[in-house]
Parts: sequence; structure tokens; C-alpha cells
Amino acid sequence: MLDDKDRRILEALRADAKATTKAIAERTGIPRTTVHDRITKMEDRGVIRSYTVIPDYEALNESTTAFVFLSYDSRDAIPQEDVAQAVANLEHVYEVHMISGDWDMLLKVRGKSVEDIGDLVIQRLRRLSGVGKTLTCTVFKTWKETI
Repeated sequence: MLDDKDRRILEALRADAKATTKAIAERTGIPRTTVHDRITKMEDRGVIRSYTVIPDYEALNESTTAFVFLSYDSRDAIPQEDVAQAVANLEHVYEVHMISGDWDMLLKVRGKSVEDIGDLVIQRLRRLSGVGKTLTCTVFKTWKETI
């Protein structure tokens, strides 16, 4: 599994995915060739799945975030996994999670306004086969967001 060196390298990459192996070596105190080898091994094993960015959603005109709880409706005889995939394919849906409890899925969505999120939920999400009821919670302010 992962040891302390791997975890330190991962933490450095999480802080800056564009960091060079030299910069990671300096930050972690691990030799550069070791950093490179360990990153390659973690990529090969699937520990590191991809490298990504966290954009400024305000600059993308998607400054409003909401979480949508979704209830699966089995009357349409569509497998729940297919409904989840259909939801995931909708534009402005950023995360889809199957959850336990009173709701079946939790979605993270973004839009330029509360009205846009309302349109997403009412005009597109609720019209999908297999979607029952929804509950939307608008985010007032985000204190921490990571990938």
C-alpha cells in the first residue's frame, strides 16, 4: 500500500498538480528520482487516476452551487445505475453520488443563478425517467472545496 513518502508526494500533488518532480522533491525532502518513480508507480496502480484543476466558477459564469437530493422511482423499470448515468450526463451536473438514507442520490450542480439551477432541476432533471422527487439546497458560501 502507500507509505509515508507516497502520502507526502500525493499531498504535494494535491496542493499543486502542476508541480515538477524537482519542486515536489524540495517540498518533501525526497530525492527527485524517487519522487518520479513513486509517481509513476502510483499512476500505474491507479492510485493517481488523473490530474485536474479547480476553476474559478465565478469566471465561468457558474457562481451558484447547489446540492440536489434525488429519489429514485423504480416504476419506470430503469435500473438505478442507468438513471445515475443519465443524470451524470446532464450539463452543469458536477457530481453524482449514490447514498444511503431517505434519498437515493446526491448531486452537486452549478449555474449562473438560482433560477438557472431551478431550470436544470425542473426542466431537465425531473423529466428523466426513473427520477422521483428532488430536494435542492442552495450553497450560501463555500469554505473549502477540493477534488
